[in-house]
Amino acid sequence: MEVKTKLKATLATALFASTAMASAAFAECPVKVGVLHSLSGTMAISETTLKDTMLMLIDEQNAKGGVLGCQIEAVVVDPASDWPLFAEKARELLTVHNVDVMFGNWTSVSRKSVLPVIEELNGLLFYPVQYEGEESSKNVFYTGAAPNQQAIPATDYFLDELGVEKFALLGTDYVYPRTTNNILESYLKSKGIAAEDIFVNYTPFGHSDWSKIVSDVVALGADGKKVGVISTINGDANIGFYKELAAAGISADDIPVVAFSVGEEELSGLDTSNLVGHLAAWNYFQSAESDLNAEFIAAWKAKMGEERVTNDPMEAHYIGFNMWVNAVEAAGSTDVDAVRTAMYGQEFPNLTGGTAVMNVNHHLSKPVLIGEIQADGQFDIISQTAEVPGDAWTDFLPESAVLMSDWKDLGCGMYNTETKTCVQIKSNY
Repeated sequence: MEVKTKLKATLATALFASTAMASAAFAECPVKVGVLHSLSGTMAISETTLKDTMLMLIDEQNAKGGVLGCQIEAVVVDPASDWPLFAEKARELLTVHNVDVMFGNWTSVSRKSVLPVIEELNGLLFYPVQYEGEESSKNVFYTGAAPNQQAIPATDYFLDELGVEKFALLGTDYVYPRTTNNILESYLKSKGIAAEDIFVNYTPFGHSDWSKIVSDVVALGADGKKVGVISTINGDANIGFYKELAAAGISADDIPVVAFSVGEEELSGLDTSNLVGHLAAWNYFQSAESDLNAEFIAAWKAKMGEERVTNDPMEAHYIGFNMWVNAVEAAGSTDVDAVRTAMYGQEFPNLTGGTAVMNVNHHLSKPVLIGEIQADGQFDIISQTAEVPGDAWTDFLPESAVLMSDWKDLGCGMYNTETKTCVQIKSNY
């Protein structure tokens, strides 16, 4: 019996090796990875780092032998913070360069510009940034935070820990802030916050004159109630916003701000001396203490320079890219449908000491961290949860509370749990 068992094991090993060799032999080398991030325009402040991250990850994987016996080639394009151009560049990556996968986008408006293209051409996108939820495409893996992994926990922190009674929801004027704030307004009202105690304001990308808005926020607390700002301001507009707060003499003790789009990279360009104590909510901070994070930071600084910092969307690309590599190896192919199937249940260590898991709704399980800005531009982590599964459809909007996403067993991203039907909506953003 022992001889037979060993013989079976030997044959299985030989068959596996043969299959792996065949997969490599039939793989189209090099394997091409599209990098779809703005390198110019208002979002370059955030997205250039993500391009650099992808190049580092690809270099590291190539040093390990690539994937399926092939080296990986990065194909970098610049959509230039121009939302329609994102769609054109995505089509170029898929039809001209024939990439096997894309990693990219920051804003939701750019992602929604790309969606119809990748769904038409059956491309695959890994999207690394926190977003508003209310979406689940079979062609996207969402490796950033959904609202229940960032916006809701941050709001709870304001309510429960800081005693905030009035809320200023300040955002850039596009889909992510508007949808997120719609969710938060509903959530705050369910928590007993009156409609008149919620101030909502939107400004264009690149907005620079914040004096009137900051004045309005200050006025919100004229009755003595504690005011807090929840910021979904994106890109370089954050520079002017925080400068105006400092100019107005507003400290975190006076009016705390929790930001969803400000991390280490954005702070590296600011004078943070007057921002100490303000907050950000992410799933990762550079200050997280783990051996893996120390290795990641060291590799990044060795490649990019000692002054370069790490941030949350970088970790999302780190997790997503490594999961994709493992899924390709498991599938024995870069075929999108095969890789998609192999992605379900993929696990990979995150940089905060836990394990990220890819769920059947194309969202990760991730911890929620709240950090306090320090004078050196880093964050002191003051709150951290266990891994929270990302929710594609919020529980705090009636039309979404009945929906779920399950691409593995139901083959549906918008399944109505009451009618037991799948709502098939073709993306047309």
